Amino acid sequence: MVVCYSSEQKNLSMERISFNEAPTGAYQAMKQLQDYVDNCGLDNSLLELMRFRVSQINSCAYCLDMHFKEAVEAGETPLRLFSLSAWRETPYYTPKEEAVLAFAETLTKLPADESSDDIHDELNKYFSKQEIANLTLAIVVINGWNRITRSFGTVPGKYKTLHVEKASQNYN
Repeated sequence: MVVCYSSEQKNLSMERISFNEAPTGAYQAMKQLQDYVDNCGLDNSLLELMRFRVSQINSCAYCLDMHFKEAVEAGETPLRLFSLSAWRETPYYTPKEEAVLAFAETLTKLPADESSDDIHDELNKYFSKQEIANLTLAIVVINGWNRITRSFGTVPGKYKTLHVEKASQNYN
Protein backbone atom coordinates (compact mmCIF):
# COMPACT_ATOMS: atom_id res chain seq x y z
CA MET A 1 0.00 0.00 0.00
CA VAL A 2 1.29 3.44 -0.92
CA VAL A 3 0.37 6.39 1.23
CA CYS A 4 0.81 9.85 -0.23
CA TYR A 5 0.95 12.98 1.87
CA SER A 6 0.56 16.53 0.68
CA SER A 7 3.68 18.65 0.82
CA GLU A 8 1.51 21.16 2.71
CA GLN A 9 0.66 18.65 5.45
CA LYS A 10 1.71 19.86 8.86
CA ASN A 11 4.27 17.93 10.81
CA LEU A 12 2.10 16.17 13.41
CA SER A 13 4.89 14.13 14.94
CA MET A 14 6.38 16.94 17.00
CA GLU A 15 5.40 17.19 20.62
CA ARG A 16 4.91 20.87 21.46
CA ILE A 17 4.93 20.51 25.25
CA SER A 18 5.87 17.42 27.22
CA PHE A 19 4.01 16.55 30.39
CA ASN A 20 7.34 17.06 32.18
CA GLU A 21 7.28 20.72 31.08
CA ALA A 22 3.73 21.29 32.32
CA PRO A 23 3.10 22.82 35.74
CA THR A 24 3.46 19.98 38.25
CA GLY A 25 0.55 21.08 40.42
CA ALA A 26 -1.85 21.27 37.50
CA TYR A 27 -0.85 17.83 36.21
CA GLN A 28 -1.14 16.37 39.72
CA ALA A 29 -4.64 17.85 40.11
CA MET A 30 -5.76 16.24 36.85
CA LYS A 31 -4.12 12.96 37.85
CA GLN A 32 -5.83 13.06 41.25
CA LEU A 33 -9.24 13.49 39.60
CA GLN A 34 -8.39 10.68 37.17
CA ASP A 35 -7.40 8.41 40.06
CA TYR A 36 -10.69 9.18 41.80
CA VAL A 37 -12.68 8.30 38.66
CA ASP A 38 -10.66 5.12 38.11
CA ASN A 39 -11.47 3.94 41.64
CA CYS A 40 -15.02 5.24 42.15
CA GLY A 41 -16.66 1.90 41.39
CA LEU A 42 -17.89 2.53 37.86
CA ASP A 43 -17.38 -0.34 35.42
CA ASN A 44 -13.99 0.07 33.70
CA SER A 45 -15.25 -1.34 30.39
CA LEU A 46 -18.08 1.19 30.35
CA LEU A 47 -15.64 4.00 31.18
CA GLU A 48 -13.29 2.97 28.35
CA LEU A 49 -16.19 2.88 25.88
CA MET A 50 -17.20 6.39 26.99
CA ARG A 51 -13.60 7.66 26.89
CA PHE A 52 -13.15 6.35 23.37
CA ARG A 53 -16.36 8.04 22.20
CA VAL A 54 -15.47 11.39 23.79
CA SER A 55 -11.98 11.17 22.27
CA GLN A 56 -13.60 10.60 18.84
CA ILE A 57 -15.73 13.71 19.26
CA ASN A 58 -12.67 15.74 20.32
CA SER A 59 -10.45 14.29 17.56
CA CYS A 60 -7.73 13.40 20.05
CA ALA A 61 -5.54 10.92 18.19
CA TYR A 62 -3.33 10.08 21.17
CA CYS A 63 -6.36 9.44 23.38
CA LEU A 64 -8.00 7.30 20.68
CA ASP A 65 -4.85 5.19 20.51
CA MET A 66 -4.72 4.91 24.31
CA HIS A 67 -8.38 4.12 24.89
CA PHE A 68 -8.63 1.68 21.99
CA LYS A 69 -5.77 -0.32 23.52
CA GLU A 70 -7.14 -0.02 27.06
CA ALA A 71 -10.64 -1.04 25.95
CA VAL A 72 -9.44 -4.07 24.00
CA GLU A 73 -7.30 -5.14 26.95
CA ALA A 74 -10.41 -4.80 29.17
CA GLY A 75 -12.29 -7.18 26.84
CA GLU A 76 -13.95 -4.77 24.42
CA THR A 77 -14.30 -5.89 20.81
CA PRO A 78 -12.75 -3.93 17.94
CA LEU A 79 -16.10 -4.07 16.09
CA ARG A 80 -17.87 -2.15 18.85
CA LEU A 81 -15.05 0.40 18.99
CA PHE A 82 -14.93 0.87 15.21
CA SER A 83 -18.71 1.36 15.18
CA LEU A 84 -18.87 3.69 18.15
CA SER A 85 -19.25 6.91 16.16
CA ALA A 86 -22.48 5.42 14.75
CA TRP A 87 -23.70 3.79 17.97
CA ARG A 88 -27.29 4.91 17.41
CA GLU A 89 -27.39 2.95 14.14
CA THR A 90 -26.09 -0.38 15.48
CA PRO A 91 -27.41 -3.19 17.70
CA TYR A 92 -24.07 -3.60 19.53
CA TYR A 93 -24.67 -1.51 22.65
CA THR A 94 -26.90 -2.09 25.65
CA PRO A 95 -29.50 0.49 26.70
CA LYS A 96 -27.29 1.30 29.72
CA GLU A 97 -24.28 1.94 27.45
CA GLU A 98 -26.44 4.02 25.11
CA ALA A 99 -27.58 6.17 28.05
CA VAL A 100 -23.93 6.79 29.01
CA LEU A 101 -22.92 7.55 25.41
CA ALA A 102 -25.78 10.04 24.99
CA PHE A 103 -24.84 11.70 28.29
CA ALA A 104 -21.16 11.86 27.33
CA GLU A 105 -21.98 13.40 23.95
CA THR A 106 -24.23 16.01 25.54
CA LEU A 107 -21.66 17.04 28.16
CA THR A 108 -18.87 17.08 25.57
CA LYS A 109 -20.72 19.17 22.99
CA LEU A 110 -22.82 21.21 25.48
CA PRO A 111 -25.48 22.28 22.99
CA ALA A 112 -26.99 25.54 24.26
CA ASP A 113 -30.51 24.68 23.14
CA GLU A 114 -30.66 21.17 24.61
CA SER A 115 -31.79 20.24 28.10
CA SER A 116 -30.23 17.21 29.76
CA ASP A 117 -33.45 16.27 31.61
CA ASP A 118 -34.31 13.44 29.21
CA ILE A 119 -30.77 12.09 29.40
CA HIS A 120 -30.89 12.14 33.21
CA ASP A 121 -34.25 10.36 33.13
CA GLU A 122 -32.63 7.60 31.09
CA LEU A 123 -29.52 7.46 33.32
CA ASN A 124 -31.71 7.19 36.42
CA LYS A 125 -32.91 3.81 35.13
CA TYR A 126 -29.40 2.36 35.47
CA PHE A 127 -27.43 4.52 37.91
CA SER A 128 -27.75 6.09 41.34
CA LYS A 129 -27.31 9.85 41.75
CA GLN A 130 -23.78 9.24 43.08
CA GLU A 131 -22.95 7.10 40.04
CA ILE A 132 -24.29 9.81 37.73
CA ALA A 133 -22.14 12.34 39.56
CA ASN A 134 -19.15 10.03 39.06
CA LEU A 135 -20.01 9.60 35.36
CA THR A 136 -20.11 13.40 35.10
CA LEU A 137 -16.62 13.62 36.60
CA ALA A 138 -15.39 10.86 34.27
CA ILE A 139 -16.66 12.83 31.26
CA VAL A 140 -15.14 16.05 32.59
CA VAL A 141 -11.72 14.45 33.09
CA ILE A 142 -11.54 12.77 29.65
CA ASN A 143 -12.55 16.06 28.01
CA GLY A 144 -9.79 17.76 29.98
CA TRP A 145 -7.17 15.19 28.98
CA ASN A 146 -8.29 15.43 25.34
CA ARG A 147 -7.81 19.18 25.33
CA ILE A 148 -4.47 19.06 27.14
CA THR A 149 -3.15 16.30 24.90
CA ARG A 150 -4.25 18.05 21.70
CA SER A 151 -2.68 21.32 22.84
CA PHE A 152 0.57 19.64 23.89
CA GLY A 153 0.78 17.68 20.62
CA THR A 154 1.35 14.32 22.31
CA VAL A 155 2.34 11.89 19.56
CA PRO A 156 -0.12 9.02 19.02
CA GLY A 157 0.85 5.41 18.44
CA LYS A 158 3.35 4.99 21.25
CA TYR A 159 0.97 4.31 24.14
CA LYS A 160 1.38 0.97 25.90
CA THR A 161 -1.13 -0.41 28.37
CA LEU A 162 0.15 -1.16 31.86
CA HIS A 163 0.03 -4.90 31.08
CA VAL A 164 2.13 -4.47 27.90
CA GLU A 165 4.52 -2.06 29.66
CA LYS A 166 5.14 -4.54 32.49
CA ALA A 167 5.66 -7.39 30.01
CA SER A 168 8.20 -5.38 28.00
CA GLN A 169 10.09 -4.48 31.21
CA ASN A 170 10.42 -8.18 32.02
CA TYR A 171 12.20 -8.75 28.70
CA ASN A 172 14.62 -5.82 28.95
